[in-house]
Amino acid sequence: MNFDQIFFDALSDATRRRILLLLLKADERCVCELYQALKQPQPTVSRHLAILREAKLVLVRKEGTWAYYRLHPQLPLWASRVIQLMADGSGENLAREKVPASACC
Repeated sequence: MNFDQIFFDALSDATRRRILLLLLKADERCVCELYQALKQPQPTVSRHLAILREAKLVLVRKEGTWAYYRLHPQLPLWASRVIQLMADGSGENLAREKVPASACC
């Protein structure tokens, strides 16, 4: 499977699109911030993050027991542009939504 297909397969799920939009807004986010913002259980969010990691759309940085995610800085320009266009014109305006302050990190 080539990157184009992997990329669009990853975008086929609304939760994964929402995660990408949240990460677009910040340099990085802790998993706990993501599941609080998405109002979904941590295992569900972690499963979607694993798919995004495998697709090489996000990177993870571990610090102690916490995992921090960010968009992959070496995404092809066209892929970054697609994510930006989702944020600009999507009905899923999570890129503009405030993420609750977290006590976890």
